[in-house]
Amino acid sequence: MSIVPFDDRDGWIWLDGQFVPWREAKVHVLTHGLHYASSVFEGERMYGGEIFELNAHTERLFKSAEMLDFEIPFTVAEINEACKQTCAKNGLTDAYVRPIAWRGTEMMAVSAQSTQIHVAIAVWAWPSYFSPDERKKGIRLTWARYRRPAPDTEPVHAKAAGLYMICTISKHVAEKDGYTDAMMLDYRGYIAESTGSNVFFIKDGVIHTPTPDCFLNGITRQTVIKLARARGIEVIERHILPEELSQFSECFVTGSAAEVTPVGQIGEYNFTPGEISLSLADEYSRMVRRELAPA
Repeated sequence: MSIVPFDDRDGWIWLDGQFVPWREAKVHVLTHGLHYASSVFEGERMYGGEIFELNAHTERLFKSAEMLDFEIPFTVAEINEACKQTCAKNGLTDAYVRPIAWRGTEMMAVSAQSTQIHVAIAVWAWPSYFSPDERKKGIRLTWARYRRPAPDTEPVHAKAAGLYMICTISKHVAEKDGYTDAMMLDYRGYIAESTGSNVFFIKDGVIHTPTPDCFLNGITRQTVIKLARARGIEVIERHILPEELSQFSECFVTGSAAEVTPVGQIGEYNFTPGEISLSLADEYSRMVRRELAPA
């Protein structure tokens, strides 16, 4: 399969308040965000010309920056509008949207209080994170080597670039072994999340999902919980041990990229995509595409 590098594409990227040609949107090799991971980002989806939960994503971007001790030099409203304009400038009505903010080149040390903060927004077509066959059968996950760290070791609720290093490592190992993704435990040994999405389990018509006390409480996760409860489905947020997985009949993951995707396997545990996970996947898809009004 031929891969088109992300630095060699047509289009426009919003960079520090203005549009620049895609191939000219560059940073210096001594950018602090590259060396010390002082960078935060969001992953959003536009459906039919509307970015789903745009304001919630932008507010989280600002909160993540605050946790990393820097201030984004724009308002939430300005970034919201820039996201919309970037999609329009590139002629896209269905797209993946990536806002990112990072520290610049003024200081090259751990201390970086005087660095300029930069913001960029890129958008591109991305129809589905998983193939239709994977969604139908349920994706296969293995166990990740690394665990989600404790809240007193890093800013676990920031969507920060550095926190994804262990995700990339884990996903590479999973794919090398023939799996789609990897399931991560938290620092205590409870089920946490996959490398890029939250997880839900179903037992006797009740949904169980890990308490997001050391990982992101995803915006898609929150949406799906509202959808389920609006249908009268009980949703329990709690700590879940790995050995409990044998008790669950269905499993699915959620995220802006993953949307709602059934899971067929996690390590030695198997699940069958059923009525609840499949119907929630359909309901979420219809809602974000404005075929169904949110509850």
